Amino acid sequence: MVAFRIFAMAVSHQCMKKWKPHQVNQPSVSLIISRSSTFSSRTWQYQSVRTLILESVSSESVRLNRLSGSNSGIVEVRLERPGAKNAIGKDMLRGLQETFEAIERDPSANVVMICSSVPRVFCAGADLKERKTMNPSEVHSFVNSLRSTFSALEALRLPTIAVIEGAALGGGLEMALSCDLRICGEEAILGLPETGLAIIPGAGGTQRLPRLVGKGVAKELIFTGRRICGRDAMSMGLVNYCVPTGEAHQKGLEIAQDINQKGPIAIRMAKRAINEGLEIDMASALELEEDCYEQLLNTKDRLEGLAAFAEKRKPRYTGIRKKRAWKAQLVAPKQLLPAVCSQR
Repeated sequence: MVAFRIFAMAVSHQCMKKWKPHQVNQPSVSLIISRSSTFSSRTWQYQSVRTLILESVSSESVRLNRLSGSNSGIVEVRLERPGAKNAIGKDMLRGLQETFEAIERDPSANVVMICSSVPRVFCAGADLKERKTMNPSEVHSFVNSLRSTFSALEALRLPTIAVIEGAALGGGLEMALSCDLRICGEEAILGLPETGLAIIPGAGGTQRLPRLVGKGVAKELIFTGRRICGRDAMSMGLVNYCVPTGEAHQKGLEIAQDINQKGPIAIRMAKRAINEGLEIDMASALELEEDCYEQLLNTKDRLEGLAAFAEKRKPRYTGIRKKRAWKAQLVAPKQLLPAVCSQR
C-alpha cells in the first residue's frame, strides 16, 4: 500500500509539472459551456486572477460570461440555441443547472443577468420535439428537474435580472418569473400557452405569476393562454421596465451596474429579508429583518460606507465580513461555565 501511494504521488507530481494553466487575454472573461468527449464535465479550468476557478459543464446551449473592469461582479448567463429558438431540452437544462451551481459557489459574483444571444427570442419554452419522444415517466422527471432548476435560480443569494427581447413563452416565461427583476423590449411576447396543449405550466408558473400580478390576472392569462406584449406586461406589473426594442440589455446592464455598486452582503440580506418575509406572518418577518440587519453590523462594508459618507467619496465595498468575536462571548461566558459543568 505504501509503495502504491508513493507511485501515485509521483505520477500526480509529474502531471502537474507538465500542465499549464489556461490563459485569458480578453477584456471580459468568458466560459463557453461546450460538450467535450475527451474531458469529463467536471474538468477544472483555471481562468485569470480576476475570475473564479470554474468547472466545465456539458451543455452547448449556455454561455457564462463574467464582465471585467468596472463591471467586475456582473455575470451574464446567455442562452444560445438558435436552431430551436432557445427551447429548453435536456442539454440546455443540464447547462442551466450547472451554471446556477457555479454562480452560487462564486463569492465574486454580485448580480446575474439572464439574456439571449438569439435575435428576437428570449426562450420559446420546452423543446416539444424532444418532449414528443418521451414517455410519461420521462416527462414527469424532466418537468420536476425544470421546476427544481428554476427554484434554484430563485434561491440564488444574489439579485437576478431577466433581459427579454422577443418571445418568452411557457418555460421561458417561467424562468423569467424566477428572477428578481424583468426587463423587456416593446416587441417582446410573453405568455403561458400550456393549456392549449392540454397541460398546465409545471415549472412554477401557476405559483409565481399570481404572486406577481394577482390571482385574477394570472388565472385569465393561464386559462386562455393569451400572449401579451411588453407594454401590457409592464402595465400589469409582470415586468419592471419596458423599453424600446433592442434596448433591454442596455437597461438591464444599467440596473446591474447600479446594484453592483452597493454593499454585496447588504444586497443579499435584503433579498433574503424580502423573499422569506413574504412567506411568514408580520411579527416573524420583522424578526427575520432584525436578524438580517444584525448580520451587517459587524462587516467591513458597513464601516466603509460610513467612512465614504464622511469623506464624501464613493465607497469601496469588498463583501468581507469581520470576525464576530463579540458573538463568541455570548455563547459561553466564564461565569456560566461552572453552572454548565455542574449540570453534567
